[in-house]
Amino acid sequence: MEVTEQDKPKVQVIDSLQSWEFHVTQASNQNCPVVAHFTASWCMPSVAMIPVFEELAFSYQDVLFLSVDVDEVKEVATRMDVKAMPTFLLLKDGKTVDKVVGANPEEIKKRIDGLVRSNGVSVE
Repeated sequence: MEVTEQDKPKVQVIDSLQSWEFHVTQASNQNCPVVAHFTASWCMPSVAMIPVFEELAFSYQDVLFLSVDVDEVKEVATRMDVKAMPTFLLLKDGKTVDKVVGANPEEIKKRIDGLVRSNGVSVE
């Protein structure tokens, strides 16, 4: 089966502090909300949330989804005060407006809905 552009996950993988700052700043400049998944390869609930997170990225076309491996990009996890995996941060204008700790797909979707509504973004 051929993978088309739209089949690819929309989740951007953050590999450095610079990459994090670039994406968050760009999203902020475009008034685009951000949802960041802080994950770790050794954390099974975190790994289990990856396909759920990718599915959410398809559902919310006007939201930027970022994935941050806390072991690979410790600076970002420290700066964002992430202490447990998985942690989902919802950002608006570059600032954290909500946080979900733990693998809870329904709660994360509910919070993203709230973020999208507060941002005036349409859900397709």
